[in-house]
Amino acid sequence: MRLTVLGKSPSWQDAGGACSGYLVEESDTRVVLDCGNGVFGKLRVRMDYVDVDAVVISHLHADHFLDLVPFSYALTYAPRQQPVPVDRWPGTDNPARPELHAPPGATATFRRVVGSWGNEDLIEKAFALREYDPAGSVEIGPLRISFKAVPHFTETYAMCISSSEGPGQIIYGADSSPTDALNEFASEADLILVEATLPRPERNGKRGHLTPGEAGHQAREAAARRLVLVHISDELDADWARTEAEQAFGGPVEVATEGATFEV
Repeated sequence: MRLTVLGKSPSWQDAGGACSGYLVEESDTRVVLDCGNGVFGKLRVRMDYVDVDAVVISHLHADHFLDLVPFSYALTYAPRQQPVPVDRWPGTDNPARPELHAPPGATATFRRVVGSWGNEDLIEKAFALREYDPAGSVEIGPLRISFKAVPHFTETYAMCISSSEGPGQIIYGADSSPTDALNEFASEADLILVEATLPRPERNGKRGHLTPGEAGHQAREAAARRLVLVHISDELDADWARTEAEQAFGGPVEVATEGATFEV
């Protein structure tokens, strides 16, 4: 499996960057994990969007799904997607319609967001939308994705991505506060992506994010082989974040950059 970072910013984008989005490829199968603001443009730099097989959403915060909107507009209105010839496109009776796997309640959320300015069914018409059962899994080509609830400000699911073509596992931790939930779920993962949003723990109220040191601790407790820090702003010094995480993890750590690829 190959994972490419499309966007790694937290809820505010880096300069010229994108929020959460990761492309996983295995053989001819291509799956996007989360699709936050800016991700669709980054995806187009790397591949043709009509070749995406599926998008899987971890939770219903805007920085993890908002670019489903431009993606949906492209699938709906792009010249190549029309039933009649448009410019150099010959017309098609089979326009691309990727699968969209999203948490329970996603349909109502998407309708509420898009319906505020246009057709509320835009996303569900552009994609084959399915609300996944967090206790189950989804299979897309050779890829299998299972889920684990993690503590955040809204219902959120980490993902385990494996392939029938090899033994490796990728864990995408999504957004969370410190939690034991990832330990068994991510046990001995070949690659784990852990958020590292905060320079220090939240001072007040409910916790929902991690510091780089806490991210390192999570990966160590899971006995993960390789740790990549994600959901981290360019306003945090990458060297500082790496050092904080390495001290807790006990090994080398990488800070995600857009376009970086990882093989499992």
